[in-house]
Amino acid sequence: MAASCKAPSLPRFILGLAVGGALGSVALFATAPAAAQSREETLLVVVESGTNSLDIHTVGANPASYGVTWNTYDRLITYGTKTLPDGSLSYDHSVLKPELAESWEATEEGIVFHLRKDAKFHDGTPVTAKDVKWSFDRMVTVGGFPTFQMAAGSITKPEQFEAIDDHTFKVKLPVKDKLALPDLGVPVPVVMNSALVKKNATPEDPWGLEWTKRNDAGGGAYKVESWKPGQELVLTRYEEWKSGPLPKLKKVVMREVPSAGNRRALLERGDVDVSFDLPPKDSQELAKGGKVSVVGTPIENSLWFVGMNVKMPPFDNVKVRQAVSYAVPYQPIMDAVVYGRGIPMFGGPEKVTSAAWPQPSPYRTDIAKAKALMAEAGFSDGFTTTLSINQGAAQIAEPLATLLQESLGQIGIKTTINKVPGANWRAAILKKDQPILVDTFSGWLNYPEYYFFWGYHGQNAVFNVMSYQNPAMDKLIDAARLESDKAKYEDDIKSFVSLAFEEMPRVPLFQYYLDIAMRKNVTGYTYWFHRGLDFRPMAKG
Repeated sequence: MAASCKAPSLPRFILGLAVGGALGSVALFATAPAAAQSREETLLVVVESGTNSLDIHTVGANPASYGVTWNTYDRLITYGTKTLPDGSLSYDHSVLKPELAESWEATEEGIVFHLRKDAKFHDGTPVTAKDVKWSFDRMVTVGGFPTFQMAAGSITKPEQFEAIDDHTFKVKLPVKDKLALPDLGVPVPVVMNSALVKKNATPEDPWGLEWTKRNDAGGGAYKVESWKPGQELVLTRYEEWKSGPLPKLKKVVMREVPSAGNRRALLERGDVDVSFDLPPKDSQELAKGGKVSVVGTPIENSLWFVGMNVKMPPFDNVKVRQAVSYAVPYQPIMDAVVYGRGIPMFGGPEKVTSAAWPQPSPYRTDIAKAKALMAEAGFSDGFTTTLSINQGAAQIAEPLATLLQESLGQIGIKTTINKVPGANWRAAILKKDQPILVDTFSGWLNYPEYYFFWGYHGQNAVFNVMSYQNPAMDKLIDAARLESDKAKYEDDIKSFVSLAFEEMPRVPLFQYYLDIAMRKNVTGYTYWFHRGLDFRPMAKG
């Protein structure tokens, strides 16, 4: 179903939300029974920055696109959920559940999936194994993030996929990779309406990427009613969805409101239902205020970090990278940027003894030691460089970069802060031409080797933003991915973590919380590794 470019017909109660983040006068909701029912079945969400694509396979699709595709497309499998000690809900990485596939079994060749026979795309076309085959061929062929994501589970080429009949699909695996099946539950392996996409493809764009960037070709629980990039996305429930319980919410309106203060005011006034991915200061204050519900979950397998491009002098010098690691103002960052809503990743033991990840590095702020390392590296007088940040994450990145700039100045490193618009950040880091940057990366699969595959492996061209290449590191990561002996597996992890802390292409800062604030009548929020909202279990009471 194509996403309309015209302005949507919105419920009265959100007409006052001003485009671009200005706080408008929001009309009170009418008290008529039908209107009240509509209000209960509609979720109003405000975010700092919305999606730049309706298709996760498109080049430069930003993190907000993960949540959109999660709700508008089906995958073969998904994950279970669990209740955390604080009573909040989370996905469960240890439990895999059916979605489009009713069942599956392992074979000598790989995995065979048996599809639901009643599933239909949003235009009513039945879903078949041919659609799955075409969609999988697409994701391993388009390159970039989707292709590298599936490579983490040894799913790399079209020859591995076979549509046995209309409702049976096989994935052949060259090795017994324990990440293969979990990797099929991440947002990337969506199943698309292949006939619809091919109808809108061109010789120059055989996979129809330009069309799917702006249009819905899915069969998920929600379909795209309208999308105004930079302003608003409206989703409506797909009444014929068969891959799970029909959602309680009939409509979801996601409005971009760049100002954190305006988002907070709208929520506190009751004009919106959810403010997602809050700045830590607001989260801290709202949690204390008690007027709304605040849920904060440490993001698994995730770190904010300082990355240094090891291919660009002077960061090709390990002593310079270690000097930066000692110059970082860790505690001020925790106090003045994160407001305690994060887990410190510094000041750990000198020797790595744990196979856990993330874990604190042995570095702590020590300006004298940093200056000594700069002298040993031949940079007693320092140097000038550019420090890049993602403006799409400015609430964290900008004050963090300012503190880092000041601290690096104490060891002679003069930095100019380069603010890259959020919509351009992914494309910018792919160029690998930024000498030093502040960024965050979250590994979707909760395994140390998965994080390191994305962040440190020399063959990974996406999130290895430091251009780091070390054959010893690659060998350890690859060995851990396939190791079945627990002791050897943990030795591999401790070895590659130790190597990372020695060579320091990136400096771990903290494990961040994903914070969400909701009106108290909103239920069903579930933390997901992809950091997108799953609207399917959510409801309003």
